[in-house]
Amino acid sequence: MVRKIFGFLYKETNSLNQAAFLLGLFAFLSQVLAFLRDRLLAHIFGASLELDIYYAAFRIPDLIFVTVASIVSLSVLIPFIVEKEALGHKALRDFVNSIFSFFSILIIAAAGLAYFLIPTLSGILFKGFSGAALVEAITISRILLLSPIILGFSNLFGSLTQAYNRFTIYALSPILYNAGIIVGIILLAERLGITGVAIGVVLGASLHVLVQVPFVFASGLFPKPSFKSLDFTTIGKVINISLPRTLTLSMTNIATIFLVSMASLMTAGSVSVLSFSLNLQSVPLSIIGVSYSLAAFPTLSRRFRDNNVEAFKQQMATTARLIIFWSLPLTSLFVVLRAQIVRVVLGSGLFDWEDTRLTAAALALFTISSMFQSLLLLLMRGFYSAGLTRKPFFINLFSTAILIAGTWGLVKVFYFSEEFRYFIGALLKVEDLPDTAVLMLPLGFSIATIINGLIHWVAFEKEFRGFSHGIIRTFFDCLGASIIMGMVAYLGLNIFAPLFDTATLLGIFLQGAAAGLLSITAGIVVLVILKNKEFFEIRNALHQKFWKTKVIATDPEIV
Repeated sequence: MVRKIFGFLYKETNSLNQAAFLLGLFAFLSQVLAFLRDRLLAHIFGASLELDIYYAAFRIPDLIFVTVASIVSLSVLIPFIVEKEALGHKALRDFVNSIFSFFSILIIAAAGLAYFLIPTLSGILFKGFSGAALVEAITISRILLLSPIILGFSNLFGSLTQAYNRFTIYALSPILYNAGIIVGIILLAERLGITGVAIGVVLGASLHVLVQVPFVFASGLFPKPSFKSLDFTTIGKVINISLPRTLTLSMTNIATIFLVSMASLMTAGSVSVLSFSLNLQSVPLSIIGVSYSLAAFPTLSRRFRDNNVEAFKQQMATTARLIIFWSLPLTSLFVVLRAQIVRVVLGSGLFDWEDTRLTAAALALFTISSMFQSLLLLLMRGFYSAGLTRKPFFINLFSTAILIAGTWGLVKVFYFSEEFRYFIGALLKVEDLPDTAVLMLPLGFSIATIINGLIHWVAFEKEFRGFSHGIIRTFFDCLGASIIMGMVAYLGLNIFAPLFDTATLLGIFLQGAAAGLLSITAGIVVLVILKNKEFFEIRNALHQKFWKTKVIATDPEIV
């Protein structure tokens, strides 16, 4: 039994759809735990100042993780691992040792510096917090500094498990991460408040890295610190490639910090509403965008390394079509069923109906850019596979400027224009709520993300001519199916409302589930009528029962 479990965890997966399904399945399981995590937080704290403090405290540790830990991220290291692997196991082992040693010094130094700067930075970023709230945010943020250190090491191990196509063990990490946070909430939140939740985050990060240790150790690649024999030439190459990517990711994180900072100036609970809706909208991104882009990345790196540009473009186009196929219908369902989703996931304890409606409205605004968020992950990894790391940086820099300026402008217009304020409220059915200014933050985010995605697409097509061929058909097929799905879902909500008690959790769940199933059925019918290529590819992949795929034996010279 134990042998079967380990065989499943460490098996190699080579098919794109099978790897993406596997990653998607685990991403879904991780999201289920994330839902439970957020529901517990909503139940215990509601959309409150205390929860605002918790989410705000994440910002600086997250920035460190993005700026420093990205040096050992999958997108940067996998091409190097592929290259070193071709030179032999010793060359790869020396590379891992050198990177681990350098990264250890860098991440610990960065976290130590941040420990002393957090009071000053928090005072600048979260001016809306009172003195006591700011002190608590500083304390929580300092505890959370352990997280980027631990997750950085997990990134390094994850690059190895991904490079060897051990997607299962890698995909298990975020599940354990959320499990650790849940343990912290259940066991410590009532006694220690938000501090207990922060301790759970550190526990989850520890589980995130520990689950990958057995494979890395068995492969003979477990790093051994060696500060005297650092390969500065290789480290310099890694930094040279990772720096533009790090700056690119920093733009995204800076944008999030800006949104949280703006929310902290609004009504108490605005940061929580923003964070809850951002977490919920990340479900399609995690299940679709992350899964497909991660599954494709090792292959993209190898195709480009082998100078097989046509196969590289074909792999990118195939992955883009599949992302569009899944993203558009999910966007439609999330927009129409937003209130049911939020109420089922978060509607408990101190999280009341007003919190539900405001979070649902924010979710809808975030979700409209879902497809572009997923495609951005693929397009950036495509650029990274080709060694073109500067282009995404400059595009993201421009897009971040649009996000900051545009969101700031939307907030100003919202406060000064009664007509605009009423239009947004009526459109999202929250016109009777007292303060809905927080909705300008997801709206500004989505507008900037759509612009960012379009610019990345044009730039990639310019670099690799013919990449877009065949994708437009997929887009219009899925767009048509998604519009019909949205209409059917909306009608379904009205049809099933009298049949279920929508004042209860079960009733709301059954209403949303029934409307969703009806909508999905309609979407399948439309795709069959249109003879959609992706639909039949997905159906065939599912028929192969990817979970029963034979495990490919590991090369004994490697492990």
